[in-house]
Amino acid sequence: MLQQTPASRVAPQWEAWIKRWPNPESLAAASPAEVIRQWDRLGYPNRALRLHESAKRIVQQHGGRLPKTYAELIALPGVGDYTAAAILAFAYGKRSVVLDTNIRRVIARVWEGAQRPPHSLSSIEKGFAESLVPADDQHAASWSIAIMEFGALVCSARNPVCDSCPLAADCQWRKAGYPESQVKPKTQKFEGTDRQARGKILKVLKETSKSVKRDELETVVLNSKQFDRALASLISDGLVDVTKSGRFQLPQ
Repeated sequence: MLQQTPASRVAPQWEAWIKRWPNPESLAAASPAEVIRQWDRLGYPNRALRLHESAKRIVQQHGGRLPKTYAELIALPGVGDYTAAAILAFAYGKRSVVLDTNIRRVIARVWEGAQRPPHSLSSIEKGFAESLVPADDQHAASWSIAIMEFGALVCSARNPVCDSCPLAADCQWRKAGYPESQVKPKTQKFEGTDRQARGKILKVLKETSKSVKRDELETVVLNSKQFDRALASLISDGLVDVTKSGRFQLPQ
């Protein structure tokens, strides 16, 4: 849920989700339609289906327990390098290289003198980050959560609290006079995009338990070509099913 989504938006959704499905077994037993509806407005609904599929694999292949090794975690649908590393550190207290936006920004500023890290994570950046992580499990996990919180609360993206920062004396960015980075943060527009069109189509299907005719869906997306693209991509992603009569519904 936290992938590409602020924690403030995730918190209430996570609380409702975990109350309804407190373990992999209960989530695995749910239908895809239930999962998509519960995901509500978090965005990127593909993540809901991947989480659902992961729950089923955890039950089938791991006895209902989340794996404790990187190789097993990375094999789960929707689990990438960051998520696997975060689970190892924060759930199991193991040494790993957790690199979220906050940690990458702190490392860029304090150690490398840059305002922000590059858009893409390189092997060089990851290797340097790994050299900073303590060698033992306990201190490594504590280091990761500490740097992550430091980046969120002190060394923030827009309003860093440099005057009271405990690392001010060692910060290379501060020593360099706070140069602005040539790498500008990416901004993703939403209004008028295919993502917005997909969301409108899904909203109609989430609000009914019945299948819907094509012309009922077309009314929510005025651009016919965009509607065709959005609907086709939803079907391709497994978020929408087509019935034998040519109507549309959430996957059952």
